[in-house]
Amino acid sequence: MAWKTLDDMDLTGKVVLTRVDINVPVENGHVTDATRIEKIVPTVVDIIGKGGKPVLLAHFGRPKGKPDPEFSLRQVLPALRAALPGRKIIFAEDCIGAPAKTAVAAMQRGDIVLLENTRFQPGEEKNDAALAAAMAALGDVYVNDAFSAAHRAHASTEAIAHLLPACAGRLMEAELKALEAALGRPQRPVVAVVGGAKVSTKLDLLGNLVTKVNHLVIGGGMANTFLVAQGIPVGKSLAERDMAETAREILTKARAAGCAIHLPVDIVVAREFKAHAASETLPANACPEDAMILDAGPQTVAEITRVFESCKTLIWNGPLGAFELEPFDAATNAAAARAAALTRAGRLVSVAGGGDTVAALNRAHAAADFTYISTAGGAFLEWMEGKPLPGVVALEE
Repeated sequence: MAWKTLDDMDLTGKVVLTRVDINVPVENGHVTDATRIEKIVPTVVDIIGKGGKPVLLAHFGRPKGKPDPEFSLRQVLPALRAALPGRKIIFAEDCIGAPAKTAVAAMQRGDIVLLENTRFQPGEEKNDAALAAAMAALGDVYVNDAFSAAHRAHASTEAIAHLLPACAGRLMEAELKALEAALGRPQRPVVAVVGGAKVSTKLDLLGNLVTKVNHLVIGGGMANTFLVAQGIPVGKSLAERDMAETAREILTKARAAGCAIHLPVDIVVAREFKAHAASETLPANACPEDAMILDAGPQTVAEITRVFESCKTLIWNGPLGAFELEPFDAATNAAAARAAALTRAGRLVSVAGGGDTVAALNRAHAAADFTYISTAGGAFLEWMEGKPLPGVVALEE
């Protein structure tokens, strides 16, 4: 790895500017899901354990470069204190200037400072050098623990990393190691599952994956577009018919790269998009004109699980069907359960990410057994697309 971790840094007596992602859902001033806050705890505790003073930099919502009480990080303080019981957490009314300097100067060993929303500053999203310098002036070391914001070149994720000794926090370290194991230097054969609604949003992803993996399983609405591209009728199914030529190009590129593409061989169709709608299982080429494909059938699941059993690494992004509606979650649930079992048995390294993916694997009760589940959304997708992430590249220099 070209970047340093907390293990490589001397933090004794140093103020450690720590970029975290605590952009959590808040309703009526209360945090409704503290998962992201809980995930930063190991980094904060390690910094304190190594004699450092953690000062947290974070964004919250989209305040458009000016202070807005609706997007104040003050709202997350109770949840942050609950995640770090017994710790004194000082809140600063700004991320630079006198409020920030006063809060940092008042720190005793074991204290934590939370700075106000970095996006209250107009220079944050512009990756402004002067703002980065004002932030850097507060500390001695920079730690980036916000992989989920690493695809953004912002002042608190990219510019600041060039101004101080810099390293990855524990969450960033775990994420980068998991992704390196999945796509950088994976154990082969590798299978990728890519599902979801639209081919158009995942063109870069598919184009990169067919050159990197041995098997590519395509599911969800995306699979319908590939069926259309092969002249197979899909009735009233969700499909991007104008992307048929692009789908054929991806199939050609896959053949040239020796990547086997797996599309549904049987389908579950219904006339209504609702839970428990009357449904039937048919061959993939037999969708009635008045029906829509809502899931892959059992033969397709059997083929997917056979592929899983022949592989050593799995990357998963997107569901295989309309997983939020029973019984059209069956293919996703069955494939996820098999992947989880193979991972438990030590036969598969399984890495998954993306909002719908995490929700689908949680619904299938499979997420806990996967090797790594990324909650990073856009950053996870851009990594899978083979794009450099500014926040990671800055740590490597």
